[in-house]
Amino acid sequence: MKRPKLKKASKRMTCHKRYKIQKKVREHHRKLRKEAKKRGRKKPRKDPGVPNSAPFKEALLREAELRKQQLEELKQEQKLERQKEQGKKRKLETDIGVELSNMKSVKEEFGQCKAKKAKASRQNPKRLYCQELKKVIEASDVVLEVLDARDPLGCRCPQVEEAIVKGGQKKLVLVLNKSDLVPKENLENWLSYLKKELPTVVFKASTNLKDKRKRIEVKKKAAPFKSEVCVGKEGLWKLLGSFQETYGKAIHVGVIGFPNVGKSSIINSLKQERICNVGVSMGLTSYHLSRSRCMQVVPLDKQITIIDSPSFIVSPLNSAIALALRSPASIEVVKPMEAASAILSHADARQVVLKFTVPDFKNSLEFFTSFAQRRGLHQKGGNPNVEGAAKLLWSEWTGASLGYYCHPPTSWTPPPHFNESIVTDMKQGFNLEELEKNNAHSIQAIRGPRLASSILFQSTGLTNGVIEEKDISEELPKQKEQKQEGEDCEDVNTDQESVDEEGDEKSSDMSPAEEACKALPEESQAGEQSAPSLVLDKMTEEEDDAYDFSTDYVP
Repeated sequence: MKRPKLKKASKRMTCHKRYKIQKKVREHHRKLRKEAKKRGRKKPRKDPGVPNSAPFKEALLREAELRKQQLEELKQEQKLERQKEQGKKRKLETDIGVELSNMKSVKEEFGQCKAKKAKASRQNPKRLYCQELKKVIEASDVVLEVLDARDPLGCRCPQVEEAIVKGGQKKLVLVLNKSDLVPKENLENWLSYLKKELPTVVFKASTNLKDKRKRIEVKKKAAPFKSEVCVGKEGLWKLLGSFQETYGKAIHVGVIGFPNVGKSSIINSLKQERICNVGVSMGLTSYHLSRSRCMQVVPLDKQITIIDSPSFIVSPLNSAIALALRSPASIEVVKPMEAASAILSHADARQVVLKFTVPDFKNSLEFFTSFAQRRGLHQKGGNPNVEGAAKLLWSEWTGASLGYYCHPPTSWTPPPHFNESIVTDMKQGFNLEELEKNNAHSIQAIRGPRLASSILFQSTGLTNGVIEEKDISEELPKQKEQKQEGEDCEDVNTDQESVDEEGDEKSSDMSPAEEACKALPEESQAGEQSAPSLVLDKMTEEEDDAYDFSTDYVP
């Protein structure tokens, strides 16, 4: 193997080669000198001046002298101008230096303020969400409250609506998004119920939009996918345009709502571009993107500007079903098994069995075991993963693919923060007749599921939210107590590791389904087991795995 070169090649050569090169160079120079002699040197010719025999010699000489003087004067003037410009530049540089020093001090102060704000948001980011939501409401002339058509009443927040009413001359419009996931009869019933109170728009956002930098070619023969078609866009455009004409100047439209109702999808559909980030995971826009913690301004045209806002913050005083469906951070507060069992308790069991193709179940644990077996969710040893099945049901129920519906109330009663005068004021400035026609056209264009194939869900009513920072500060001690309880449970786990092998063998006989049964608040086993014991059961499962590995080794 040839050794790699670590150093540069040496320039040393033999004397014969060096002398030969020098001789060639001398010959070349001699040749150049000979050619230069043959050509001869061309000297510049001198100015002969004006001959004595020329007429008007004196006049020509005077003109030449005048020209020389003028040229010298021009040179001096240019020199003075350059000096003046240099002096001005020096003054500007000194002024800019002073301004830069001032700017540095201002930037340092601004950086300190920004650092303080960042620390405050790290301590409790929910305060920042409340501040940004208030800014959006104050800056908006029209507020679009986005509702999930599967549970419109559960997507309304009375605290936010009351703040909009108190804000002055602001209009509130309801947008029924995801209208393709409910039957048409149910959608018409909800529309007739909600339009008695506020102007309501039937909408279906497009989830497959082109990016600004990418170009998508669509064939003429190919029909568009169901998710690519946007329904209700023209109706919303005309509604906002009619209000802008009566208003007489440019308007700002704020888009608000709970997480996962489709606020960003509506803005992208109106703009026909993917401007706002959209994701399947819960609360992507408001909780995982630092950019979306603040309001985002999107101009639609010269007269209409849309403002995107962070989501509502769900009050912890709501029921478990409201926390599971409306709060993206509910996984920290509510356990997956509890959340999924609460969802099942409010759904029609017969339709759930038909939808997920599982056998009849007596309790939620039976459903999760059969659902895990149906979907192929297994733990080590072949046991069904009950907790994974609960998470899967929870994600499908809060996603944008599962179809379920709720019945509207039989009689319409205005909420406490509304009265007849407020309802009439909210409807002024809008062309409601044209809105009804557009909604009817949108309902015809939507291909919703059949009533028999969708699941009937029992709504819990309005969902309370937190809009004041005072209410958020009261939640912090509770979270700290939960963290302390978690640390205490971890200490219990470490003590449990010192248990002998007999306890491990007894715990290994139990299946994960039986352990989950202990953790569930079922009718038969409600209140029998406390939180520390649940943690001990989870620890025994981990020890079982370790014990199985140890039995494979034979010393």
